[in-house]
Amino acid sequence: MFPAHRPRRLRTTPAMRRLVSETTVRPRQLVLPMFVKEGADAPTEIKSMPGVLQHTRESLRKAAVEAVQAGVGGLMLFGVPAERDAVGSGATDPDGILNAALRDLRSELGDATVLMSDCCLDEFTDHGHCGVLTPDGAVDNDATLEVYGEMAVAQARAGAHVVGPSGMMDGQIGFIRAALDEAGHTDTGVLAYSAKYASALYGPFRDAVESQLQGDRKTYQQDPANVREALREVALDLAEGADMVMVKPALPYLDVVKAVAEVSDVPVAAYQISGEYAMVEAAARNGWIDRERTVLETLTSIRRAGADVVLTYWAVEAAGWLDRG
Repeated sequence: MFPAHRPRRLRTTPAMRRLVSETTVRPRQLVLPMFVKEGADAPTEIKSMPGVLQHTRESLRKAAVEAVQAGVGGLMLFGVPAERDAVGSGATDPDGILNAALRDLRSELGDATVLMSDCCLDEFTDHGHCGVLTPDGAVDNDATLEVYGEMAVAQARAGAHVVGPSGMMDGQIGFIRAALDEAGHTDTGVLAYSAKYASALYGPFRDAVESQLQGDRKTYQQDPANVREALREVALDLAEGADMVMVKPALPYLDVVKAVAEVSDVPVAAYQISGEYAMVEAAARNGWIDRERTVLETLTSIRRAGADVVLTYWAVEAAGWLDRG
């Protein structure tokens, strides 16, 4: 009798669906990006990212503790300085906001979580680019590497378990690895933003860090049309000593996540970025989609594509939903 095969038998009850589910999302696989603003006297909601805050140092401590208690796997920290200059000197200043906040969190949390730090200059430069500039305004790759090395060492000294160079400079992983090792931080990991695309979805993040960028970053971030280029970047980063590799953004690049996962011999991360967050939040607030179901569906899709780790602004809330289920 037709049909002889009835796949729906494995969907009949919640228990049956749970038993045969192929992809899982657990709180330990989620990393929460967090923003801390120098001189802030109260946490402030980012208008384009409802529910996400620019923290004070004190509110950051509290929120970080809550995230760890919720079971998230790690925290990725971004700093918002009060002053900027052409070379991003606040990034290497031991008392700069990012390094000070890293010390706060390492003191508060110890090794209870994986403390990650953004190792990039865009938040700290008055021109908003991810590196130092040549006299004609181009990003100087090799001069930027020197600063990245200093920045990585400063972050490791401040307490970062993992530094995350996101600037897409050629050779950045090898240079940072050498700088860390020379300074005695051989146990500090490097999360390589190996395939970071020149996406239109970074807009809310630039609000979050109060970016000074005019123009774009297409000369160093990847062309959204390219996949083979991403695999070449991954291969180079692995050869230079990356401990993890990442694709950013996540949802528009699930094919890239899958391709990277198929060749990487280290954990693969994907960053569900600010624009992805903002779109879901906006649609949910308009009543067009079910917010919780949509968030969990997106996280599952990223894991299904092959990501071992997902950076997401919903990390804490999603952890609660997952544990409840």
